[in-house]
Amino acid sequence: MGIRKKTNKNPPVLSHEFVIQNHADIVSCVAMVFLLGLMFEVTSKFAVFFITVQYNVTISTNEAPEETAVNHFHHGIKDLATIFFYMLVAIIMHAIIQEYVLDKINRKKHFSKTKHSKFNESGQLSAFYLFSFGWGTSILLSVRTIENFLSNPVSLWEGYPHTLIFQMKFYYICQLGYWLHALPELYFQKTKKEDIPRQLVYISLYLVHIAGAYILNLNRLGLVLLVCHYFVELLFHISRLIYFSNENRQLGFTIWAVLFVLGRLLTLSLSVLTVGFGLSTAENQGFDWAAGNFNVLFVRVTVLAAICLTQAFMMWKFINFQLRRWREHAQAQTLKKKQAPSKSKSKKDKANGVNGVNSHQADSPRARKEKSS
Repeated sequence: MGIRKKTNKNPPVLSHEFVIQNHADIVSCVAMVFLLGLMFEVTSKFAVFFITVQYNVTISTNEAPEETAVNHFHHGIKDLATIFFYMLVAIIMHAIIQEYVLDKINRKKHFSKTKHSKFNESGQLSAFYLFSFGWGTSILLSVRTIENFLSNPVSLWEGYPHTLIFQMKFYYICQLGYWLHALPELYFQKTKKEDIPRQLVYISLYLVHIAGAYILNLNRLGLVLLVCHYFVELLFHISRLIYFSNENRQLGFTIWAVLFVLGRLLTLSLSVLTVGFGLSTAENQGFDWAAGNFNVLFVRVTVLAAICLTQAFMMWKFINFQLRRWREHAQAQTLKKKQAPSKSKSKKDKANGVNGVNSHQADSPRARKEKSS
């Protein structure tokens, strides 16, 4: 993210600079159009597609003394409209956090350009990971079928294909909306060209995995893995924010490194257990698009291959990151060791110079004459 300089000059309307400076206001007006559409009967039936969650199915249960109706949801093409609307909401929230929180801290700290960009990135992602981790954890604790998944991992694949409750579907829609909003933010925040490939890679990985879990009805497994992953990423970005305030505080990176490796092992274990063993032995085998059943060998192998390749890529990036850190630390230590002897030698030379002058003065003829007298 580049540093946005505020100038008193008003750029031409609809120019690049005008759109970048006023993108939050423009997006707010677009979102307001959908909200105003709910107020009129003619447009309300179209505005509902963008704002509310679609494809609800009422299922009656006999657990209580009287039958109770529970609303569950499927997915479909209309979800694209809802995802688009909440992508606009994510852009607005991004601008609010940037202007009222991060920019004020940047003005006080006077970060360099490199630190400024990384601070903005970590600040935005910390807010998102904290919100998503808390929301996902509350869903895990409230859903009866998977609240005890640690003691009963069968619940991750039992009853596949799974229908979605409102909170879980809305969670997935907001996740997809947020990561889609990160694409136009590369333009709005004037991201450097050398940083764009790195950000495109991790944005694409998030979109592919979240959309895959949503479309293939692997929502329980996806929710558990997202909550674990977001916790580890939250720790990393908080540690980086602390590091920017005080470079001596690096304990958070050590804890993050341990949890990162454990997170990759947990992701692989749960994925192989659910997709490789659980679904392969499930009774409901076969492909049925209408019912949302994708429990066939080709889909299972593709899902496992995608997860394994992603985890291997993340571990490769992690190892390179740690090696670079150790190399920089070793170079810093060697520089300190080289500087220490040079300082000690200079002190010795100064001391020898003073002693040499004193001894020369002591051996002078005048000194010998004074001694004889």
